[in-house]
Amino acid sequence: MTQETVSHDTPAHDAAARRAPSIFPCLRYQDAPAAIEWLCTAFGFEKQAVHPGPDGTVAHAELRLGNGMIMLGSPKGETAGGARSGGPNVVGGPDDWEQSIYIVLPEVDAHHSRARAAGARIVRELTDTDYGSRDYSARDPEGYLWNFGTYQPFEHPAQATAEDA
Repeated sequence: MTQETVSHDTPAHDAAARRAPSIFPCLRYQDAPAAIEWLCTAFGFEKQAVHPGPDGTVAHAELRLGNGMIMLGSPKGETAGGARSGGPNVVGGPDDWEQSIYIVLPEVDAHHSRARAAGARIVRELTDTDYGSRDYSARDPEGYLWNFGTYQPFEHPAQATAEDA
């Protein structure tokens, strides 16, 4: 099999690149195989790729939801700079974990019902915000905080102020 070279200097590629997501959250789960199944069941992710690692671990997985994607895998011990990988429970308790992921959904009420039925720990119930979103927050079995709502940042660009400079 020969390797093909693909030209990225085409109008079609440029248009596709502008529509494609350019940020992909990457997470480590102590039990990545179980996390993959749970995320698909509770939050509606779909498996794009799952590459097994040794001893029942996951070397790399890609899960899609809408036009977005997350990547995840099993902990690998030390990472660049000596930081540990492995999820919120490695750093501290799940209630101390500050980072979260926000996912835009058109049907947040139905998604909330699905997540609750699958056993998601809802930590902020469905709420209508003063900025026009309807959203909720849940923790997965390993403590990651997930936020789901209707607010689409690209449709509401922030206005820079003198204080931002």
